[in-house]
Amino acid sequence: MPDFAHTAVADPVTFDERLRRVPESPGVYLWKDAQGLLLYVGKSKRLRDRMRSYFGAPRSLSAKTRRLVSHIADFEIIVTQSELEALLLEMNLIKQHRPRYNILLKDDKSYPYIKVTLQDQWPRVFSTRQVVADGARYFGPYASAGSVYKALDLLNRLFAFRPPYECKDDKFQRYRRLGRPCLYHQMKRCLGPCVPGLVSQEEYHATIEAVCRFLEGKTEQVVDDLRQGMEVASDALNFERAAALRDRIIAIEKISERQQVLRSVDEDQDVIAFAREDGSAVVQVLFVRGGKLVNAEPFTLQGAEDESDQALLASFITQFYDKAPNVPPTLLLADHVEEPMMIAAWLEKKRGQQVELSVPRSGERQDLVALATANARQKLEELRLQWLNSEQRAVAALSELRDLLELSALPQRIECYDISNTQGQDSVASMVVFERGEPKSSAYRRFKIKSVSGANDVASLHEVLTRRFRHAAEALASEEQPVATESDDGAEPTSPLEAEQSVVQRRQLREKWAELPDLLLVDGGRAQVNAAVAALSSLGFGQIPIAGVAKGPDRNRFDLVRPTQPEPIILDRSGHTLSLVQRIDEEAHRFAISYHRKLRGKATLSSTIESVPGIGPRRKKALLRAFGSLDGIRKASVEELAAIPGMTRKAAEELKNLL
Repeated sequence: MPDFAHTAVADPVTFDERLRRVPESPGVYLWKDAQGLLLYVGKSKRLRDRMRSYFGAPRSLSAKTRRLVSHIADFEIIVTQSELEALLLEMNLIKQHRPRYNILLKDDKSYPYIKVTLQDQWPRVFSTRQVVADGARYFGPYASAGSVYKALDLLNRLFAFRPPYECKDDKFQRYRRLGRPCLYHQMKRCLGPCVPGLVSQEEYHATIEAVCRFLEGKTEQVVDDLRQGMEVASDALNFERAAALRDRIIAIEKISERQQVLRSVDEDQDVIAFAREDGSAVVQVLFVRGGKLVNAEPFTLQGAEDESDQALLASFITQFYDKAPNVPPTLLLADHVEEPMMIAAWLEKKRGQQVELSVPRSGERQDLVALATANARQKLEELRLQWLNSEQRAVAALSELRDLLELSALPQRIECYDISNTQGQDSVASMVVFERGEPKSSAYRRFKIKSVSGANDVASLHEVLTRRFRHAAEALASEEQPVATESDDGAEPTSPLEAEQSVVQRRQLREKWAELPDLLLVDGGRAQVNAAVAALSSLGFGQIPIAGVAKGPDRNRFDLVRPTQPEPIILDRSGHTLSLVQRIDEEAHRFAISYHRKLRGKATLSSTIESVPGIGPRRKKALLRAFGSLDGIRKASVEELAAIPGMTRKAAEELKNLL
């Protein structure tokens, strides 16, 4: 019988019997804790053997695996028909649940791409964080939004396509109706496709194709095409056009000179190497296109402690290329990966052609791997210093804040609240959370104001804090009570799995509301502070320290207002506290106003659509479901609008004319 002494298993006999019934076939296993939370997702071609291996002698396990085993109380298995199917399922489950003990590509949902809308009549080039099968081309991913902004700015200066962020479709159509281009055309940052006659559709599409070739590293083709265009313009005595193309050629050639040209490699390939230290890991990817090193991006992994280099590389490759729009024919790796044949088969399936996984040991390819490794080490060192500096600054700021407000300990968890409305309409509130001086976005909350009419920030704040801490009081009072399986509206779950998920979700929500702040900040002065004190005292939370963040008339000061002190604390401009308090307050303001704008935008959209005779809530809902947004509805043809269930051609024509 396996050893369950170091686990959280409540009934070892039953648990062992369940393990015995696990089949010896490929599949995915999910380890869970006593509360049903997912700890780890793994795969194996022999499920039973792999799962039982966790319960051998603890000394045979790594430290990370021992910590995992200590929390295991339950499991779930999903049998698959093949190892490849198990790999795909494991990837999807990790991406969906991001379990604590799996190796995770940090913030993998937010990596930006460059999108080229080739399917549009006048294509755009801009950044996006979603890759969908819509006929557009995608390049990336990039490690940061800053990388994309720099690339787009460079591309726009070189090729003068529609400005990435300043020429959305509504602005494009507005200038088309006006019959004149915007300032970007005068700055030679846009060819002016919004005005008929300034640039032909063929010429503009050729420019967009040149952008794509440039991003692919095919700069020689781009330069050759530009030279031909320059000669044609010169022969036609269009010297201004010829001069513009000449300047573009010179700029592209200067950029190409900075790209490392490889002697023995002329194909597309990605070079992947890594550096790791104390559980932190950075993977560096060099993008080689057409024999040129065109880009290099570092990516951070979390949960890599005690994992082998082979497991680390395998996890990165599966997560990275799962969302990457392109897979090159060759991957040069710093080390071998776990299950290389299976990963190669998966990559081949994504690419549609064979993909080679190579670990070079000599020659130029090995030099590329060494270069990627050196870059990964450099980035890891930068991150380590950044983390140290950030932690040191946070401790200094929290220490100053503790002393200024005479707190008993460091305020490890700080909650800050702000109200946003437009002349009393669509009033909302934000709650942001900072832990150890850093934002914890998963704990953010936003509220619609329900009981206050008009622009009354003080009453709105009282309502929001009452609601938030009533949740806390209920959560703390029911910590020992079982969680009901009913939903909020009393509906029964339709299946045992749904019931289990409902219980877990409710338990997680209850635990989040039960977390109390060490310090509560409100955006405002004495009136807001008094409202906060009244709300918390009425619910039995009067012990929580409260302070208001009062700003000067030009937002050039951040003073702290305390309930029992008549004079505010003026924060020292040279101190660490000012920076922390300003950051927290502005984050609360940003989160509140973004929610307010979202609600206001929805209200505007509803009023715009419903102002068309014959379009009511049901048709509006059907239109939004079909086209996703006002822009999507605007782009649709009359025939597409009329094809929506419930729509008529007359209503479609009236809506099209309005938009």
